[in-house]
Amino acid sequence: MSEVKDTEKKEGSDKPKVLVLGGCGFIGRNFIKYLVDNKFCSKIRVADKARPETSYMSDAHKASFDNKDVIEFTQADLSKDATVEKLFSKDKFDYVFNCCGETRFGLSQDDYKVKSFDTAVKTGTAASKNGVKKFVEISTAQVYEPTPKPSKEDDKLAPWTIQATYRLKAEEELKKLKDLNLVILRPAIVYGPGDLVGLTPRIVCAAVYGKTKKTMKFLWGEELRLDVVHVDDLVRAMWIAANEAKPGSVYNVADAVDLTQGKLNGWLGSIFSIKTDFFGSITSNLAKMNLAGVAEEANNDHVPSWSTLCQEHKIANTPLSPYIDKELLSNNSLCVDGSKICKETSFKQYDKPVTDKLIKEQVQFFIDQKLFPAVL
Repeated sequence: MSEVKDTEKKEGSDKPKVLVLGGCGFIGRNFIKYLVDNKFCSKIRVADKARPETSYMSDAHKASFDNKDVIEFTQADLSKDATVEKLFSKDKFDYVFNCCGETRFGLSQDDYKVKSFDTAVKTGTAASKNGVKKFVEISTAQVYEPTPKPSKEDDKLAPWTIQATYRLKAEEELKKLKDLNLVILRPAIVYGPGDLVGLTPRIVCAAVYGKTKKTMKFLWGEELRLDVVHVDDLVRAMWIAANEAKPGSVYNVADAVDLTQGKLNGWLGSIFSIKTDFFGSITSNLAKMNLAGVAEEANNDHVPSWSTLCQEHKIANTPLSPYIDKELLSNNSLCVDGSKICKETSFKQYDKPVTDKLIKEQVQFFIDQKLFPAVL
């Protein structure tokens, strides 16, 4: 495991004050826990439109948020100018971490503009006017042109999801703020305990096929890249970036496992005792002509089956779903080189490269929360 630098272990009033935007989300809550566990900060203000008690947090995350000596929660709609102004007027922050960009797929362009672009620009502008030492923007690696060759930070940008389009627009607008000490992180698919939209829809699909006993088949082939980063590695990268990265830095965050559809399906097949396969290029290219219809047909099959499985296990309410948006059915590799941050900072290495054990740990986390049928 990577060690925490001595220079980060500051005492008392020397510890920084931080603002975490979108702190109740998957990345945000894990970041809060990381900061609290390591006693890095003198004060952590958490701002989110959602409240912690309605965010399906684990006991460990709840305990972090309950640390009132350090944590102060503010319910805030960060797309509102007055809300942002009030938030920044209360305290002077050393670091601001923007985790509030929309991560779900299948929303409207206006949703992504408001939740990913407007919030980033408004909070970034406020940070630039208030002497923030570092503003860390959590973007996405989907901003790169999809190729089988690992994308580096200076490679061609060609967003292939609506979400990524507005994340990139936010990056570009933030770069124009001359007084903003900006660092951008572009994570690959973020997974781990609590993930709802990264690998979880595929995992939930596998559970459904465990019930139906049918073969789980995906479009395209086993070689399609699905690069990932564990949330524990991402939150560590966020803190190191704030402390060490030069303003203007951009870092990909992705482990070096080179995860593919084939490897992931093999693991899911073993975990859920199911058969997996692929439709291949001919059928997939035909499906490409109507991905919306293909997605609708699959979701109409998977979602009701998942609901039935949950009912059988007496799970009345869960945020988990096998729903997969048509954008994610395209033949687009998410192939990312995440080595730059290891070379230029004390991050050095990814402590949790993806394995079948970590995928199973993610499933067990949800089972323990009674949000996933106890099928393991």
